[in-house]
Amino acid sequence: MMESPQVEYKVCEKHLPLFNIGNMTGFDQEKFTDPWMKIGGCGAVTACDISIYLTKYKNMCLYPFDTECVSKRDYIAFSKIMKPFLSPRFTGIDTLEAYIEGFRDYVLSRGENITFTPLYANCDFPTFKEAVITSVNKEIPVPMLVLRHKKPSLSDFVWHWFYISGYIESERTTKVEVISYGKRHFFDLAEIYDSGYERKGGVVIINI
Repeated sequence: MMESPQVEYKVCEKHLPLFNIGNMTGFDQEKFTDPWMKIGGCGAVTACDISIYLTKYKNMCLYPFDTECVSKRDYIAFSKIMKPFLSPRFTGIDTLEAYIEGFRDYVLSRGENITFTPLYANCDFPTFKEAVITSVNKEIPVPMLVLRHKKPSLSDFVWHWFYISGYIESERTTKVEVISYGKRHFFDLAEIYDSGYERKGGVVIINI
C-alpha cells in the first residue's frame, strides 16, 4: 500500500506591500543602460527599492519622486542619486558594513535617521530566522547578501544583494519571498542561510 504524501500545513504567513514599475516588482538592474549598474548595481537597487518602500509606507522622505506611480524614468534618475553612496566596484559590496555605511550616508543626506544592524549567517539559524521574521512582522524589508553558495539553483543570486519582503512558515520549513531582478522569488530560508562556505553573507536589520 502506498503511503499518502505528507501535507505541510502553514503556521504563519506575512507579505509586505510592494510597488510595481510597469510589469516589474521593484526594479530589474538588467534594465539599466549604465554598464556598471547593470552588472554590479544590486546593492544600489536594493537600497533604492527599500527607500521607495519606506517613503510610500512609513512616511519617510527617502525617495524624491512620486511614490503613487513609480516610473522607470524616475527610478533611473533616483539610481543616479544613490550610485555615489553604493557604487558598483570590482569586489562588489561584499560586506554588510560597506552596505550599511553607504545606505546610512544616503539616509542622513535626506535628513532622516535610521539605524542598521548587521547579522552575518555565521550565527545559529534560529537567531538568523528570528531576526528576519521579526523585521518582516514589523513591516520592514530585510536586505540580504549572498556570496558564494553551494546550490546551483542559486547561481543568479551569488555575490548578490536582494531583499526579503515576506515569509511563509510551515511545520517544517520557512520560505521567504525575495525581491530581485524585478520579480518575486521564493526560497527556503535555511538554504540561502547555509551557503556551504566559510565566508558568509547575511542580512541587515533596519530600525526606524
